[in-house]
Amino acid sequence: MTHNRYYSGPLSDHFDGLRFFVPGGAPDKSIRDLLTMLGNARRERAPWPTSAPILTSPPPPARVEGSGLRVHFIGHSTFLIQTEGVNLLLDPVWSERAGPWGRIGPRRVTPPALGMEQLPALDAILLTHNHYDHMDIATLSKLARLRPCPILTPLGNDSILRRADAKLDARPFDWGDVAEVGPLRVHVEPALHWSARGRGDRRMALWASFVVEGEKGKIYCAGDTGYGDGALFAELYRKHGPMRLALLPIGAYAPRWFMRDQHIDPDEAVAVFQAVRAERAFACHWGAFRLTDEPYDEPVRRLGEALARERIPAGSFLAEPSGYVLVMAGLDPAIQEPPPTEKASDS
Repeated sequence: MTHNRYYSGPLSDHFDGLRFFVPGGAPDKSIRDLLTMLGNARRERAPWPTSAPILTSPPPPARVEGSGLRVHFIGHSTFLIQTEGVNLLLDPVWSERAGPWGRIGPRRVTPPALGMEQLPALDAILLTHNHYDHMDIATLSKLARLRPCPILTPLGNDSILRRADAKLDARPFDWGDVAEVGPLRVHVEPALHWSARGRGDRRMALWASFVVEGEKGKIYCAGDTGYGDGALFAELYRKHGPMRLALLPIGAYAPRWFMRDQHIDPDEAVAVFQAVRAERAFACHWGAFRLTDEPYDEPVRRLGEALARERIPAGSFLAEPSGYVLVMAGLDPAIQEPPPTEKASDS
């Protein structure tokens, strides 16, 4: 009999005793669907560059005290979030490839914008789910030595991490749970996605988004998610109110028939931005790893078009290269950032 190799816990509205699921969500794609998608991709994919520029910004300060907010985009879905004296690292991936053993899978087009040794002391790592472009065990193991801290992650992922490296301090949370990190409250929220690390473990660990609540407002870290009927994002607004900042994926969406249930596209990212009534948004999950079929520069172009249609100022929803630092109100003038400079990728 099949059993869940990562998690054993009570039944819930999103766990059936074997696998996690999205209530009312779309069914899994079949092997036939996957083979069709891969065959079409080989024929139709537009070329990507082998390297692309990143921005060089000053290394982060040790802490950002008070309600000021400094967010350093390290690449793909990796961010360093600094506010209220707390340092959070989101979905850290420093490996050259997003795949098993670091030897297979998509290769980086852009390097990480910071070296691990440039990171300040960390208070927690937020890990949304176990796909290889978000859960990079080689990176997490290095961080456990260089910048040890708890890893807050959805149910089942803690088991994966502890089996891989006993030094990883992985702490599991369900949708609706809240973790306290200093003065911040980290809310674990649903996402329209799925999980797997290999064959036979699909949806055996949970996936999630995070809402980081501080004195000045809330930061929505969407992770990977589809859009569905939009109800999830309306519920987020009903529960949390307007977001101070939303970190939203805009890439890995083509072909749409295959990807729509798991990844939003730029138009849907704008719809999410509007639904959660974010003051600002920052685009991620594009331009670092080639995961799907769209051209390299299409996500940013389409985002700009969607913002223009909705008459949203482009500066409200940024799509900047890796290395960009977003600073929001209240930051100590002594650590205000000079403009970043462009640097060619050395990947």
